[in-house]
Amino acid sequence: MLELNFKSDNEAPAHPKVLEALSQANQGFASAYATDELTHQLDQAFGNYFDTDVHVLPMATGTAANSIILGELCPPWGSIWCHSQAHIHNDEGTAPEFYTHGAKLAPLPGMNGKLEPQMLDEAIGKAGAHGVHNAKPSVVSITQATECGTAYRPDEIQALGQVARSHGLPLHMDGARFCNALMHLQCEPAAVTWQAGVDVLAFGGSKNGGLCAEAIIIFGHPEWFDGMSRRQKRGGHLLSKMRFIAAQLLALLEDDLAHSIATQANAAAQHLARGIADSSNASLKWPVEANEVFIKASPATLGWLKKQGCQFHIWPGFDDVGRLVCSHETKLADIDRFIQLLEKAPH
Repeated sequence: MLELNFKSDNEAPAHPKVLEALSQANQGFASAYATDELTHQLDQAFGNYFDTDVHVLPMATGTAANSIILGELCPPWGSIWCHSQAHIHNDEGTAPEFYTHGAKLAPLPGMNGKLEPQMLDEAIGKAGAHGVHNAKPSVVSITQATECGTAYRPDEIQALGQVARSHGLPLHMDGARFCNALMHLQCEPAAVTWQAGVDVLAFGGSKNGGLCAEAIIIFGHPEWFDGMSRRQKRGGHLLSKMRFIAAQLLALLEDDLAHSIATQANAAAQHLARGIADSSNASLKWPVEANEVFIKASPATLGWLKKQGCQFHIWPGFDDVGRLVCSHETKLADIDRFIQLLEKAPH
């Protein structure tokens, strides 16, 4: 049966240049537990990328990166403010709660997957009304690109950062698809991170050409590095052969490879979005601003497409919305075939 895979960029192969970097890193012996030469290069490489001094912890998974960050910043009696669609709220299997030893996730609604500054400010302001009887507001977390496939603009992040600072809270960014959002926005990495008030970023590479390549990027708070490092070790995420994670990250940063990969994925998503927008059987649920496309169609149409071999996820809570994800491996011919099937689908 025909298979058109739009399930996830996690299912795409690693980029050949990443595999080449892994092969080069596999030559000879190297110091273990993140004391190797490649890992030592990460602070400088990411510092150049973000145009500021940073402290970097290489990670194998985004779940671990987000959870270690939140474990350091939020006490067990604290609360983490995020969007109701946020990955940390819906897709981390309570890992943030586990690493914080029981902190509370406090989800809020917002258009197109984005937190809204006024609503956030009011919610945090009311949260401590009962003193010790309430969870203490401790962290604000945003996702870039959002779980709805949209991208926060620099001014939107600045507004949320101002709210967070007004309440004395750090701002965390889950950047699993950071480069996809960045390529849509066409701005410098600094403009949507530390210059906009982001204190710490979980930088994603696995969805963007890596094999298993994530990183915790700390902006301007070197005192957090030791605690996160110890949580990394305690949680079993300090790999003995960390050079292989570092090699992937360095390869993605070299010659703007991560940006090139994200640009390819975004372009494929735009091609797919145009086909859906022009269809008589479907429409777009949310704006397409990265590499995720959300199709709104009847359950009958979506079910029929799946039976034809089209692989995608039905979005939780919406039986008439499917999520299609593009990657650097997505072929325009496959997208065209999907659109042809969509036009034939019962509705």
